[in-house]
Amino acid sequence: MNSNRIAALFVIGASITASCGGNGQQQQPAPGQQAIPVATQAVTEEIVIGTDNFPGSVVPLKETELRAEVSGYITGISAADGASVSKGQKLYEIDRTRYAAAVEQAKANLAIAEANLARVKRDVERYRKLAEQDAIAKQTLDYAETDVNNAEAQVESARAAFTTANTDLNRSVITAPFSGTIGISQVRMGALVSAGSTLINTISSTTPIAVDFPVNERNIQRFTTLQRDASSEKDSTIMLDLSAGATYAHPGKIITIDRAVDRATGTITIRASFPNPDGILRAGMNTNVLVRSQSESKQLVIPYQAVTEQLGQSSVFVVTDSSTVAQRKVVLGTKAADKVVVSEGLSLGDTIVTEGIINLREGTKVTVQRPGQK
Repeated sequence: MNSNRIAALFVIGASITASCGGNGQQQQPAPGQQAIPVATQAVTEEIVIGTDNFPGSVVPLKETELRAEVSGYITGISAADGASVSKGQKLYEIDRTRYAAAVEQAKANLAIAEANLARVKRDVERYRKLAEQDAIAKQTLDYAETDVNNAEAQVESARAAFTTANTDLNRSVITAPFSGTIGISQVRMGALVSAGSTLINTISSTTPIAVDFPVNERNIQRFTTLQRDASSEKDSTIMLDLSAGATYAHPGKIITIDRAVDRATGTITIRASFPNPDGILRAGMNTNVLVRSQSESKQLVIPYQAVTEQLGQSSVFVVTDSSTVAQRKVVLGTKAADKVVVSEGLSLGDTIVTEGIINLREGTKVTVQRPGQK
């Protein structure tokens, strides 16, 4: 082999060595292999005093639809839409003319029936005295006694007709069945209403008022205890968070736990009662029920900022022994200030990422820095 060929082979070999990057110490790491700076914190155990949040709906303790019980035209409306009314207060009047006439006719028929009964009773008394003297046939006395029975039945029938007519007359005036607030009237003056079918208005009680909210069946014992131990309306265990973000001024107390668990959702409905003197709570409002709780034993807690949520699933990034992160699904419990209870997914002492989460993916290499360090 001549010298020119040897030189050429030497140059080619050097070029191949240079293109392969030489030894490992001279390689540059790929961007995905660069360590991401993060702040971490260990999972700890604490006695938790926090607040559980449940979606609630405001419902009146009393509510009923006002419907016409007799037919006729509306001739009087005595309460304005949305007004507060008292039990027994007159609200609507249906044309009473024919019902008043029916009462008078029934009253007259009753009087005639009672007079006829008195007459046949006197006849029977006379026939009995004559029968004792064998002055009349026994058949005549039998007929007279039958007439008494018939007359008594006619009196009862007339009395029942009078009661029915009087009831219809009373029902032509619609009164409030309890104290509360009426809604927007569904009829106006002169409207024709039909017995049993026409909805006239709705009335509901305003104070106290209730809020229904669903809880997991695993919490039944907890809320049963809260219901039993409620000492007074000043106990702030049950509060409301209104839609504007303000806390409702009056605490509530649990008054009812539904009879059965919903099989589809695994939840049971709890009803809490709240004073409502200012009428702030309205039937149908959506609100958040805040239930204060204190754990009986220590529970695993992590900073709430370490939690990421996606499609209804909560997860955290756990630092592994190889300085990489693994994304782990967790089940959250009570939230207390800036911390939250973890009921499933983590163990005591696990190290989780609290800052720098946005840049992390499964298997990302990390370097730990103090919280807030740049």
